[in-house]
Amino acid sequence: MVRPEKDDLEALKIAIVNLDFDGVQKAAETAMKDGVPPVQAITEGLAAGLKVVGEKFEKKEYFLSELVVAAEVMKSGMSLIQPHIKGKSGKSKGKVLLATVKGDYHDIGKSLVATLLSVSGFKVLNLGVDVPSETIVKAVRESRPQILGLSALLTVTMPEIGEVIKELKVAGLRDDVKVIVGGSPVTKDFAEKIGADYRARDAIDGVNKCIEWTGSKGM
Repeated sequence: MVRPEKDDLEALKIAIVNLDFDGVQKAAETAMKDGVPPVQAITEGLAAGLKVVGEKFEKKEYFLSELVVAAEVMKSGMSLIQPHIKGKSGKSKGKVLLATVKGDYHDIGKSLVATLLSVSGFKVLNLGVDVPSETIVKAVRESRPQILGLSALLTVTMPEIGEVIKELKVAGLRDDVKVIVGGSPVTKDFAEKIGADYRARDAIDGVNKCIEWTGSKGM
C-alpha cells in the first residue's frame, strides 16, 4: 500500500511540473495535514518538481517563461509549508551571502538553498538576481560572511562567477570567505578552474557542504 506521504510528495512534484498554483497549494496543505516533514516536502516534493522543470528547460520542452512561473508556483507552495518549519534554536552556525551573478535572473535553486540554510540555523543574506561583482564584493566586505554562494543558470553568465572571485582577490577578501557555486551549467571542472572552493550538485549538497565547513551536523 502506498504511504500517504509518498502520494503527497508526488502531488507537490506534479503541481510544480504542471505550473499549477491551485494544485500546489492544495498539495502543500494536505502534506502538512498528513504530517509530512516540512523539509522533506520541500526537498522531495517541490525541489523534485523543479528538477524536472529544469530538465525540460534543458531539452527545450519548457522555455524561460515556464521557469519563471515554476519559481512562482514554488514560492506559493513554500509559503504554506514554511510556517510549519521549526527553526533550530541556539547559536547561529554562521553567515552565508547568496547572489545570482550579473546578467542572470535565475532564482529558483538559490531561493531553495536560502530556505534550507535558514532552517539549518544559518543567517542568510540574499542579494537577489543580476547582481554586479562590485555589489557582491562590497557586501562581502561589509557583512563578513563565512560563505559566499554564487549561482548562474546560463552558460553566458558563468564567467561572471569567475569575475567575482577575481574581484575578491583584488580586494584582499578571497582568503576570508569560502566560495560555493551552483547552477545547472556549472561543472566541477569549471568551479576548479575559476578558483571556487566547491561546486554544489544540488541544493541539499550545497547546504550540507556549508554545514560541513562550519563543523555542524548535516541534514
